Amino acid sequence: HTCMVAMSKLNELKFELLPHPPYSPDLAPSDFFLFPNLKKYLGGKKYKSNAEVENAVNQYFSGLDNQFFSDGLKGWEKRWTKCIELQGDYVEK
Repeated sequence: HTCMVAMSKLNELKFELLPHPPYSPDLAPSDFFLFPNLKKYLGGKKYKSNAEVENAVNQYFSGLDNQFFSDGLKGWEKRWTKCIELQGDYVEK
C-alpha cells in the first residue's frame, strides 16, 4: 500500500526513479566530500574542550556557500552513476 502511494507521488511529480546500487562506501558523501575538507580545516589545531571543537566545526560549516554543496551533490551523482555501471565494484578517484 505505501509503495503504491509513493510510486504514485513520484510519477505525479515526474521524478526519475534511479536504480539503487548495492551498498558502497564510495557513495557516502561524508567520506568523499564533507569530512576530508573538514579534516583539512581542523588539521594542525589544538582544542582545549569539546565545546571548542564544536564551535570550530560550526564555524566551518557556516562559512560554506551553496556552491560547495552543489559541487558535492554533482560529485555524488557521478559516483552513483559509476557505481551502478561497475555493479558495485570500487570507484577509483
